[in-house]
Amino acid sequence: MSVSVPKSLNVQALRLMVYNRALHPELFDLQCRRTDRHGDYEVELWITPGGHTVRFNFASQTVTETVIERGDHLPETGLIYALPCLGEKDYEMEPHGRTGFVTTIQTETLSDNLYQATLREMQNFARETGSMSYQWADEAQVPCLSVLDAQKFRREFHIQSYHLYGGSGVVLRTQSIFECRYER
Repeated sequence: MSVSVPKSLNVQALRLMVYNRALHPELFDLQCRRTDRHGDYEVELWITPGGHTVRFNFASQTVTETVIERGDHLPETGLIYALPCLGEKDYEMEPHGRTGFVTTIQTETLSDNLYQATLREMQNFARETGSMSYQWADEAQVPCLSVLDAQKFRREFHIQSYHLYGGSGVVLRTQSIFECRYER
């Protein structure tokens, strides 16, 4: 017999927001932070409880992706696009100078048993791959997890995020590509 846990996350409030500028770390409750330089670009990754931010800088241009619940405290200046994180969605940014960006969003609501199995699988995945991760408990003390897995290429940076929200059983996955567009 399984006990149903109250659904505490407002999935409709989750947003993926894209900016053409950097955002200040003080706007977020940072739990993990990593900066990488690869070739001609620099990337900074942040994990917050239930979300993440990726700042990509190439050729003096910045594109920032953030996944956050609500986001009403974030500035509107530089906001290019905001996507609700419901169902499956794709977004490709209009060319922004020499930087390209494309993302996909997928959400799924899992049963308690399937959520727990997925949580264990993602914990193992993060450990095995050395991905950034942060685990916390929601208001009902159900475990939640965020994982950022990245691949660096000469002209592209690929990032996959996995956010598991225990009380609601929601798994949010994003896949984004930041691209360096060299002049010919």
